[in-house]
Amino acid sequence: MKSVAVFCGSSMGALPTYKEGAIALGKELAEQNITLVYGGASVGIMGTVADTVLEAGGQVIGVIPKMLEEREISHKHLTELIVVDSMHERKTKMSDLADGFIALPGGPGTMEEFFEVFTWGQLGLHQKPCGILNIDHYYDQLINFFNHMNEQQFLQEKYLSMLLNDISPAKLIEKFHSYTPPAVKTYIKGNQA
Repeated sequence: MKSVAVFCGSSMGALPTYKEGAIALGKELAEQNITLVYGGASVGIMGTVADTVLEAGGQVIGVIPKMLEEREISHKHLTELIVVDSMHERKTKMSDLADGFIALPGGPGTMEEFFEVFTWGQLGLHQKPCGILNIDHYYDQLINFFNHMNEQQFLQEKYLSMLLNDISPAKLIEKFHSYTPPAVKTYIKGNQA
């Protein structure tokens, strides 16, 4: 595990614990010499996690679309800032650079990014761990919804197991190190092959 992409909010959120959780993750990444790959912004908990990694002597790669860089929210002190043409290109580049993915609290953009890499894992496009850092129970309802999808037979048990989550950055990263991806999703039944 040399690098982790972190998806998170460009705002601080309502609770100070979200910022504290981003700081805790940043410190853990730096301590374990894991490069942070993230959206390249200087604002919100995105900026907080990047600043923390940098202050702790770690490496940070930001990937930002031109349209956001031009609004002057890009972080100016990263190890590397990659400017891309579109949001789609941003996600692809972040995926290419990362050995795993973590969602911190965030809004629809964070969810969209996380769900896309989770789905790519289901389809076998990558075999990288996908995790949620459940700061202050922010993701309890989402975790419950994943269980509901499983109960309603829209998400098989083996894919439910892909959703790694913890309240501790160290324990979540430990789960990443021991992650074994499930077999690739297929709609062909054994007797149809």
